[in-house]
This record gives sequence, structure tokens and C-alpha cells, in this order.
Amino acid sequence: MADAATTQRVSELREQLHRHNYLYHVLDAPVITDAEYDALFRELQTLEEANPDLADPGSPTQRVGAAPAPQFDEVAHPVPMLSLGNAFDEEELAAWRRRAAGMLERDDFAMVCEPKIDGLAIALTYESGRLARAATRGDGVRGEDVTLNVRTIKSVPLVLQAGVPAPLRMEVRGEVYFPRDAFRRMNEEREYAGESLFANPRNAAAGSLRQLDPRITASRQLAIWVYQLGWAEDAETPPTHWETMQWLRELGFRVNPEIARFESTDDIAAYYERWVRERDDKNYQTDGVVVKIDRLDYQRHLGFVGREPRWAIAWKFPAERAVTRLLSIGINVGRTGALNPYAILEPVQVSGVTVKQATLHNEDDIRRKDIRVGDYVVVERAGEVIPQVVGPDEERNKNRERGPQFEMPALCPACNSEVVRDEGAAAHRCVNTACPAQRFERIRHFVSQAAMDIEGLGEKLVAQLLGSHLACDLETRQTYPHLTEELATIRDLPDIYGLTVEQLAAMERMGEKSAENLVRAIEASKQRPLPPVISGLGIMHVGGETAELLARRFGSVDRLMDATQEELEAVPGIGPIVAAGIASHFANEGNRSIVRRLGEAGVALAAPEGWDAAQADGPMPFEGMRFVVTGRLEGFTRSQAESFIKERGGQVSGSVSKKTSYVVVGEEPGSKRDDAERLGVAILSEDELTALAEGSSC
Repeated sequence: MADAATTQRVSELREQLHRHNYLYHVLDAPVITDAEYDALFRELQTLEEANPDLADPGSPTQRVGAAPAPQFDEVAHPVPMLSLGNAFDEEELAAWRRRAAGMLERDDFAMVCEPKIDGLAIALTYESGRLARAATRGDGVRGEDVTLNVRTIKSVPLVLQAGVPAPLRMEVRGEVYFPRDAFRRMNEEREYAGESLFANPRNAAAGSLRQLDPRITASRQLAIWVYQLGWAEDAETPPTHWETMQWLRELGFRVNPEIARFESTDDIAAYYERWVRERDDKNYQTDGVVVKIDRLDYQRHLGFVGREPRWAIAWKFPAERAVTRLLSIGINVGRTGALNPYAILEPVQVSGVTVKQATLHNEDDIRRKDIRVGDYVVVERAGEVIPQVVGPDEERNKNRERGPQFEMPALCPACNSEVVRDEGAAAHRCVNTACPAQRFERIRHFVSQAAMDIEGLGEKLVAQLLGSHLACDLETRQTYPHLTEELATIRDLPDIYGLTVEQLAAMERMGEKSAENLVRAIEASKQRPLPPVISGLGIMHVGGETAELLARRFGSVDRLMDATQEELEAVPGIGPIVAAGIASHFANEGNRSIVRRLGEAGVALAAPEGWDAAQADGPMPFEGMRFVVTGRLEGFTRSQAESFIKERGGQVSGSVSKKTSYVVVGEEPGSKRDDAERLGVAILSEDELTALAEGSSC
């Protein structure tokens, strides 16, 4: 047991080291030398090793050294981490500001600008001033728990600055990135060791955060810029984003010094132009400037549209370009039969990424740009994400013999069926609905996370199930051999629900345990909410948001199948083209047969009783309530239970607080049930949740 003097000295050393970490990594203003810092660190390390009873996960010595994790746990974000809308020029920025001014009924509001860091978004939760959890953005609603790895990042405070009032619980959001100099050093070391090089800092940062061994993450020298307060419980916080960022800096968070506050879009444009000129001079990658309305009450008033806040926008930098040779043009056949040409390129670096393929849109676009195989072409990454061919490089192609103009093939490369082009349409399409490429893409979409979310049924396994010959060229999908019917285990969507453990275990790289897990995932998908089921059917022009509109209007796939084009066009948000596509899809008897067979297999094709447009517009039983779901439920998967709550107006949180209305508890609930009992929050069983939805007393 440590004596009082040792305990006091350990406390002093920890406080000093936290302070020096803050000065060095956050303020970039060290007051001691590296050698002096190392001496303090070694003294603390020695005292802690000699006195294990003084162990503290918040100590500066505990950033590195945790045992490798077997996997990453899923984390639900109490407040979703949504994505930003984009502006690509000053006119689009001005249009965004006008829309906000119209909703606020005033245009005299200030805006805050900061560089948009090209890294990985992270949510940091602090409890009683200590880092309790770090989670990736994930899909915005759920991310991965990467706390052990984030603790190794020296610019992330383990303990907040003493003397600055902080909420008991709060979440701060930031962008973890790979400094350019550290990235270069790492690649030099990998090259010297004969290891493969990382393509760009962003992907390297994301990979570093997902290492199962935190010691590997620690060796990568990642950093963070904090950009927002996510939420705070039971505490008064500053009224503006600008003041919030200054407060977060005082608490010990690393806030970018380039953040600035402006009154006009002219000033923002000047700030943006400076960043376009100087972005390559910084030690971090950026892909634009983020503009946010300063007052937080204005932000709350503006709210969100879809998955984007109305009070913020990302003004993206101009795309970077490079010149390379077009080696050939490949054809990808989509799930609706559309033939999509793409460029196969001599590898070239664009915005720090090696580009081998790029978008070509359609035959008309290729001819309009006069792009030919063998040409030197200009490639850009629009928004530094999607590579596309801008056109031929006329200077490099001068005095060179050029190849023939591109023509779309007359026969489908997957099945040799006729290729047609509908009048007035840009795309060519294969007329054979049994085309193996279409079948493959339909099933791949159906099992994806956005649709039936069947975990474990990836594209390689889908290819095997359809007939092993299809798996030969998944990376480019340049050629599609015919299906060998006798090798096919499934032929269309409903067949997935007849798969057995024995069939799956016989597949390449599939053991019995994996097969059992997949069969359970397939069974669970039968109870997916109606919108992703509709989206999964692969109807032309129907994605997630449109499927949500259709589900709320019609309430079941059967009613949707029988809807006329006029009824479809009457749904707000559904235009004539989309309505025609839906009506045409269900006019096909083969598509109607697939729906019937899915229903016979047990897939839920209707929303819960009473979930329709009338209910969506009227009072909801869970309106104003906040739920936490914990443990294993019998009648719901976790995502189904959360959808059940949200569809009835409730909110779902990942942690229990005084604001929680109910905690829904299944088997093996863990600490959240204890938290509910400690805080006096009501606990519901699965049956009681259902009764509450029906208006019964619990």
C-alpha cells in the first residue's frame, strides 16, 4: 500500500504531465524540453510499477500497452452523427445561406468556418471529466467502440483540464487524421522493411484506428482536431458554436487555430480561396471548408433534411486532376440490366490515391468527350472521392494515331442477350431479366446492409451460391461467364430463405459455425422493417428514402404492387418517372412471383398494424419518450426493436441517463439495467414494450 507522500507525488506528476501534454499537443506551446518531460514520465512510471494499488486508467502512462481486443463492440450514438451537404462553388454556398435565411426569417446571422479535415470522424464521451468511450461514426447511427485505440492518441485528453467547469457527461466530436510528416515517415519505414505502402493518409488513419492491438495504433502517431460538441447532460453550455469551440479548447481539446467567424459570404469566399492556395502547405489533408451557422438556437430551429443539417455545409475544394492512359473500357451490368461503361486505366495518383478505374457514365458521354482506348486522358476525383474521366488530353494525344470511337456492345457481355436502348434514354440495357449479372447484382443488393442486412452473405458467397463460374472476375466484373445451372444453389431472392446449414458449410471457406451464424442472420432478416424490404426488391429509382415514402403511404408490399401509376404519383416526393418505374416493375409477373415467394418464406411484407400515413401524421404512443434497449430479446433483433420504437415516435439512446423514459431489458442485459435501477428509470420487458405501444398500462 502506497504511503501518503508517494500518493501525493504520483498525483502531482500526473497533473504536471497532463498539463504538459495539453501545452505540447493542443496549444503547440511547450514550456519544458523533451528530456525534462521524459524524466517526469519515467518517474511516474517507476512509482506506479512499485505501487500497483495506485493504478489509474486516466494516467498519462496508460495510453499504450492494453492487451489486443478480440473484436470491436457496436456503439449506438445517442445523437446521430450525420453527414454534411456539399457546395462546389460560391453560388451554391449563397443558395444555402438564402434557404437558411428564409427559414429563420432574417439574414443577419454570423457563420463559423473551419477547414474540413480528411480523416475519420470520432465521438469522444467523457464522464466526470475522464475519457469513457470513443466510437467511430459508422453509419451515423451506430459505430464501433475504439476506446483503447483512441487512448493512444496524445492529442486526445484522457482527463479534462482542472479548474474549467465541465458537464458530468458529455460527448465531443472530432476528426482523427494522419499528419502528413508522420505518414511519410511510416511509408519510408515500410518501404525499407519491404512492406506494402499505404495509398493515402485518410485510409491509413482509418486502418490504424481499427487495429485490434492498440500498440500498433500508438506507433502510427495519429492526431485529432475537435470540431463540435455532440451533447452534454444537465449542464449549461455556451449559446454559440464559436463560444463552444473556445470553451472546448479551455477544457483541453485540440481545436484548429484556423477556425474563423464571419458575417458575410464574401468574407467566407476569401477564406475559402486562401485555403485553396495554402491547403498543401499544412501538415494535414483537407478537402474543403465547413461553414456553420453560429447561434445554436438557430441551428435547432433549422434542424435537418434527410441525413444532413440545414445549418451547416461543406464547401468542397476543386477536384484534383492527373493524366494517364486509357487501357480499355469495361462494362458493368447492373441489377436493372443497365450497361455501365467504366475506364480501365494505367494506375495514377490523384489526390493521394492510386486510381485504376474511373466512371465513364454512358455511350453518349464518351462520344461527346471523344474518349478512345489508347488515349491519354484527364482523370479527376470529384470531391476527392469518385474518380471520373474528364476527357482526352489533347496536347499529349497530338500527332498520335487514335483508336476507333467507342460503341456499346450489341449483346450483353454476361449472357449474350440483346442490348436495347429505350427511346429518349441515355442508358443501354440487357433485356434478359434472367441475366446472371443482373441476378447477381439483385441478390447482392437484397442482402446488403441498406436492404435485408444479412450479415455474412457477401458478394463472393453470393457468387458461389449462384454458380461458381461467376466468381472469376468480381473485382472488375469485366466479363460474366454463363451460370452453370447444375452448380447453382440459389437462383433468385426467395431461394436465400431455403438455405440450410449443410448447404452453406459445404461452400468454400465456410465452416459449420459460420454457416449456423448465417442461417440465423437469414432468419432474423425476415422481420426487417418495411422500408428496407421495399428497397431490397431492386425497383428502378427506389432507394432508401423513396422506400420510406412508399412504406408510409401503402403499408405493405401487396398494396404497393396493386397501386396504379396515378396513385403512385399522388405520393408526395414521387414523380412521374419514379412512379412509372414502380408500376412497370410490378407489371412483370416474374417480379410479382418473387414477392409472393418471399411472403411464403416468412418475410414480413407489411408494416406493423396501424403504421401508415394516418398514424405518421397523427399522435404517436412513444412521442417525447427516450428508450434504451439492452440484452437479448426474443421477438426482436436489436435493430428491429429500435425501429419499432422510432416508428411510434420514440427516441433511442445508447446510454441510460435521468432523461431516459424506459430501459427495455432482455436476457443478459449487463450494466445498463444497473444504471436504470440506480437512476430510478422504469424497466420494461419485451411484452411490456408492446403493451405500452398499444396504450395498455405497464
